Formats: sequence, C-alpha cells, structure tokens
Amino acid sequence: MMRLARLLRAAALPIALATAGLASSEPSSEPSPWADCLGRIAADAQARGVPPAWADGQLVGLTPNPDVQAATRGQAEFVKPIWAYLDATITEATIAEGQRKLEEWAAVLEAIERRTGVDRFTLVAFWGVESGYGKVLDDAAIVRPVVQSLATLACGDPSRPSYWRDELVEALRILARGDVPPARLTGSWAGAMGHTQFMPSVYRAHAVDFDGDGRRDLWSVPDALASTANYLVAMGWRGNEPWGTEAVLGESFDYALADEDTPRSFDAWRALGATPVPDRKADGVAQATLVAPAGAGGPAFLLRPNFSVILRYNTSLSYALTVAHLSDRLRGQAAFARDWPRGDRALTEAERRDLQTRLDAHGHTAGAVDGRIGPKTRAAIRAYQASTGLRPDGYADVTLLDRLRTSP
Repeated sequence: MMRLARLLRAAALPIALATAGLASSEPSSEPSPWADCLGRIAADAQARGVPPAWADGQLVGLTPNPDVQAATRGQAEFVKPIWAYLDATITEATIAEGQRKLEEWAAVLEAIERRTGVDRFTLVAFWGVESGYGKVLDDAAIVRPVVQSLATLACGDPSRPSYWRDELVEALRILARGDVPPARLTGSWAGAMGHTQFMPSVYRAHAVDFDGDGRRDLWSVPDALASTANYLVAMGWRGNEPWGTEAVLGESFDYALADEDTPRSFDAWRALGATPVPDRKADGVAQATLVAPAGAGGPAFLLRPNFSVILRYNTSLSYALTVAHLSDRLRGQAAFARDWPRGDRALTEAERRDLQTRLDAHGHTAGAVDGRIGPKTRAAIRAYQASTGLRPDGYADVTLLDRLRTSP
C-alpha cells in the first residue's frame, strides 16, 4: 500500500530501460531480456492457475513504463522531513473533506465498525492519505495500468524481482477471476489499487465484498473501507483503543528512553517526565513506547499497539503518524501542542547515506545505507550521541553530520 498521489509526483525522470536490458533498438532473432522475462512470468502464472488466455493475453506486446522505476527512488514519506509530509497531507481542506465523507458514508462506516471494531475516523484517514478520498483514481496523469507497472518492476528492479513477480501474478489472477475489468485495474507506480491502495497479494488475502454485489471491488467505497478494516484486524487492531498521543517532555528528560522499543505504562512515563497530551488519567496502566522523530526540538509521541498496526500498512513513521494524526483531527482534536523544527535544513539523500556510513564506521550500526532515517538509524545516532556526551535524542541534522565528519 502506497501514498499514491505523492509517490507518483516524484516519478518525473525517465530511466534508460535499455541499460537494464529491457529494450533494444537492434533487431535480433533471440528474445529480448524483456520478452524472456515476461515469458517466464506467464509460465509461472499458468502454473499457479491463471488461464493462458489471461497470462499470455495481458503480457504479450506489453512495453515497459520508463517512469515506474524512477518512482522507487522518490517516495515522499521516506525522503521528506516528517513535518513537510504532514503539512502537505493534513490541511484544513483535507480535514473538511474527510468530515464530509464521514457524513456521506456514515451508515456504511457504522456497519463496518460493528463488524470489525475499527473506528470510522481511522478508516477515513487511511482513505484520505492513500487516495485523497478517491479523487486520484480516475486521473490518467497519476494512475497507471497495474499489470504494466508490475511487469516493469518485475523485469527491471534488481532489488526485489521475486516480490514484484508475485504481485504481477496476483494481479493476473484478479483479472482471470473477473473481480475487476482490465481497463479498471489501475493504480500507483507500484501496483497499489483502489481507494485504499491494496497491493494484489493483500487484495487476495484481505479484500471483502461489503456492498453485496458478488465482487471484491476496491473501487467501491464500501468494499475498500471494509477491506481496510479487515486487514487492520488481521494485523492485530485493538478495538476501542487509540493509536497513542503526543507527549510533552520535561527539560531534564532522558532522551535515551525514547528508543521506540521499550513499553512502559502511562503512569511510568509520567513519572519519568513524559506527560501525555491530553493527559487522560484512565490511560495509567496502558503500555506505550516513546518516539521523538525530531529529537529535542520537536514533538514526541507515546505509541500504543495500534500504531504498530498502522505501520504494517506502510513502514514509514511519517506515513503512520500522518494517518494517526488525521484520524484525530477528523475526531475534532487539536493540532500538535509542540511545533516541528521547521527552520532546520533537511539532509539530502546523499548526506543521509553519508551519515549512516559514518555511524557504521564509528561502531554504531545504522542498518542498510539507504538514505532512510528509520528506527535503526535513530538508535545508532542515540548511541553515538551518548558516547560523545551529547543529548541522545536520535535526531539526524546537519550539525550531527558535521560532527561525524570531523570526528577521528
């Protein structure tokens, strides 16, 4: 599942598919690497129950999409500062439109709540973040044919070819079953489909027919919202529990405790100097972990188990926090009490990779050198900061990178 509109705006630069062996201007009696790849996928699809008419018919004559691979390098939720992602997604217009959707689909949402225990505000927040409440689904400048996108990735992305091939076979199975007509099977550059952006394998496992027309159709609002609720329940969603809350940290708070990993009760967090906002005393024994995405210069959050379920939908902290906060704003709750360090210059991708490399060189493993600041990198930053007498708040900024560059 992907953030559709933002991701596709990042895919502006074409790639040279010829260098990947996907196209050739030279005539040859031998099948091209692209045709050979599609032939193997068609055979795999048939072995997995897709009739030849669908396996061959959808792949023969297909050409790669030169924009698709470029999009893998520009996912906004991984490369933008967290506040930029939040600001671009949660606006007064987004909130107002979400509240209109809550009214328009109140009966459907109430029925889904009764059946699954997933609250309507969370479902509509997913809908808003994933597809702008469905606004982009018929925008030909944004959505692309799912089969072509997945074929381009399956035959041209060396990092995850087996994943993309499996998703392509699942897309062919959707078509063969008649759940979605071929012209309607459109989605993100990565093949995510419908109002709430399911990948084909997630569709197979979790999509439901909620509107009773005999088809599991993610372009139907009731089916899409109910399917999302079904997925969340399967991932461990706890009904009647919030995702978490913002927390105000005292001046002397030990940021080493914000490790995103260690659960403590709300009462224990209060005793350590982390006060929930709003401060609901009834949450006292509930367990939460603490994260400070922008370190001491920004807001911190106490995260309960449902936040981990949101992360199963998309592993980006920026994405999960956006869904969580939009759900709260749709409930009528206020914006964050503490602002983000908006004056800070965000590190470029090259600088983030340099940061990770230098952390590793100092003995603090940051995980893959991928330019994405995730839990492992923040843990490595905290370890480095603690070893050098800095406040271990885990924040990756220019000052930290400069210090690493000048450290022996």
